[in-house]
Amino acid sequence: MKHLSLNGLDVSRIGLGAMTMAGTYTSEGGLDDAESIRTIRRALDLGVTHVDTAEIYGPYLSEEIVGRAVKGRRDDVRIATKFGLVSHAGDGPGVIDSSPANVRNAVEGSLRRLGTDHIDLYYQHRVDPGTPIEETAGAVAELVAEGKVLHFGLSEASPDTIRRAHAVHPVSALQTEYSLWTRDVEAEILPLLRELGIGFVPYSPLGHGLLTGQITSVDDFADDDWRKTNPRFVGENFRRNLRLVEEVKAIGAEVGATPAQTALAWILTRGDDIAPIPGTRRVARVEENTAADRVQLAADQIHRLESLEAPSGARHDDANMASIDQ
Repeated sequence: MKHLSLNGLDVSRIGLGAMTMAGTYTSEGGLDDAESIRTIRRALDLGVTHVDTAEIYGPYLSEEIVGRAVKGRRDDVRIATKFGLVSHAGDGPGVIDSSPANVRNAVEGSLRRLGTDHIDLYYQHRVDPGTPIEETAGAVAELVAEGKVLHFGLSEASPDTIRRAHAVHPVSALQTEYSLWTRDVEAEILPLLRELGIGFVPYSPLGHGLLTGQITSVDDFADDDWRKTNPRFVGENFRRNLRLVEEVKAIGAEVGATPAQTALAWILTRGDDIAPIPGTRRVARVEENTAADRVQLAADQIHRLESLEAPSGARHDDANMASIDQ
């Protein structure tokens, strides 16, 4: 597995997202923690050194699983986790809070669940409109000085927020959705990250599963799967978006790759500062995704992928978009 640097943090260029291990997208059918642990350990065996989680996933369950999985192999992995979507002052999960006091409470819980004395990459999960970003960045800078955190990251932050945070303490990585069907970061965000030397970590690089080619009907989703309310998976939007996958499948067939591998291979052509974190809780899927590191796309194939029409529908519903710093 090739590696790259996120502003000084060395990671494999394909990582592993651990969100689904806590039941997102769905909790129906039960969770299999043992399979999730096997998936993380298989990823490490395949050369993945970048595992991403968050305290809100579960909440807390994903961090606990990651901690159990990397026990005895801590030196083999760079752990990224996130704070700010759990208020530890009594309001609980789902409440945005990046106040310095909450950051301090959050980091202690994450360290305990992860079974480690330091977090390699600590992200603000969503920008807190009630706390100046300078105060949050200052709180993380104190954790860096204490050795509890090694690198600072932001998630779904606007250009102004990124600049202001970076002026207080260097930001190593920005995490934002990016894939063949979500490319809005190319206009302002990516140029800014490159100006400042900040790495980019795309989440949902497989379009919430659509770009795997495995989804043909939302009727296959469990009742509590949040994609059933995502605008891109609803009605005519969904039918139109399925057509985008056909070209991904066709190009994959030309290079002997699955649609998922093709979509990930395309992201890897976008720069040596981009480290996607496809999420899964299945060993077979992590084997498939990491193999994208070896897929080579020709210039004409890259052009065809980049020429796909824009997807139909907003990338999130109104409630989720309201939490994104714009």
